[in-house]
Amino acid sequence: MKQSAWRTAAAGLIGNVLEWFDFAVYGYFASDIGKQFFPRSSPVAGQLLSLAVFAVGFAARPLGSVVLGLVGDRIGRRALLTLSIALMGCATLGIGLLPTYAQIGVAAPVLLVLLRLVQGFSLGGEFTGSMVYTTELASPTLRGLVSSSTAVGTTIGFILGSITAWAVHRALGPEAASAWGWRIPFVGSLLFVVAGWLLRRGITESAHAEKAAAERAPVLSSLAKDLRPMIETFGIVAMTNAAYYLAFTFAVERRKTMTGEGGEAFFLANTASLVVVLLAKPTGGWLSDRVGRKRMMIALTAVTMGVVFFSLDIMLHGSPRQFMLGQLLLAVPLGMALGLQGAMVVEIFPLRTRVTSMSVAYSVSLALAGGTAPLLSTWLIERFKNPMLPAYAIILYGLLGFAIMAPMRETNTRSLDS
Repeated sequence: MKQSAWRTAAAGLIGNVLEWFDFAVYGYFASDIGKQFFPRSSPVAGQLLSLAVFAVGFAARPLGSVVLGLVGDRIGRRALLTLSIALMGCATLGIGLLPTYAQIGVAAPVLLVLLRLVQGFSLGGEFTGSMVYTTELASPTLRGLVSSSTAVGTTIGFILGSITAWAVHRALGPEAASAWGWRIPFVGSLLFVVAGWLLRRGITESAHAEKAAAERAPVLSSLAKDLRPMIETFGIVAMTNAAYYLAFTFAVERRKTMTGEGGEAFFLANTASLVVVLLAKPTGGWLSDRVGRKRMMIALTAVTMGVVFFSLDIMLHGSPRQFMLGQLLLAVPLGMALGLQGAMVVEIFPLRTRVTSMSVAYSVSLALAGGTAPLLSTWLIERFKNPMLPAYAIILYGLLGFAIMAPMRETNTRSLDS
């Protein structure tokens, strides 16, 4: 019996809710975690170290993309999705239960880094594996819409992470939240693991996966042949993801740190803005099915570049309402771009080792542009004393995206069987 589009979309969504809830929670509690796991030489040093560990999770994604990508190409997309959610759940529980630097010394930050590496390893296969799965099982006229469920899952995870961070700070206060309250969402995320396993049990394997598994194409030669779509992947996703983490992780964490009062107002503003991102994602996927993904990505890149400077300025210096306005200016173009990117990137890769090649390309792109955005932004501001430098970095990524996407052909009509 053919699997419904709703079941396919839900299977792609649930794992990403968990994966990105965990990543978001770490980002929102980065300064609190830094106080518990790193020597308190200075507040800035602790924040930089905690954000470096945030980036480490992205650095592990390429390795996870290769190993879990091979699972997806050689065994099946279903096996990949089950394994990745289990790995993430175990690593996240470990962080929630991990002793602090004051309790076990240098072993605490070492174990924290190792658990972040496991999280990144898991994410290297989960996000792209679910994008491939949902795109392959969707009808050609609905690829963008159905595939956007993966991106929707990431935003739901971020929203739940933002709500949880606000609730912990609101209920416990800054001191208790910093001391132990940050552990609550890490332990509680086990609920997502159970829900994900139940939802993904018995999902249909795609015919494309069965064909790829039967072919068993050599990995290294396939990766070499896929160099062009890998570069194209960077052009498609780098600016969008860097801007997303700038607006919805870095800016929130920085304003919380600057106020010194817990930042509840900024968490609330961030949550409201993420709801707009959530609505924009399926809208972008749906529109891309009708007007073309390349055309939309170029237009959305231009819009983002046009507003990022003003948006960052009021996010860093404005009132909570102005902060939310700055986020909203980016929420619509970024949300629509993220919603259509899944199908667009899947469509440019050949079938033989699609999950592996695409996962490597996506993970490397995010490690270079997305995961490092909070760390790079903090370093640029502290080093050069210019809070607007991160906006120039976003514009540079956008110019690279224009140069890479301009010669590409439209992807909507490409067959996924080749």
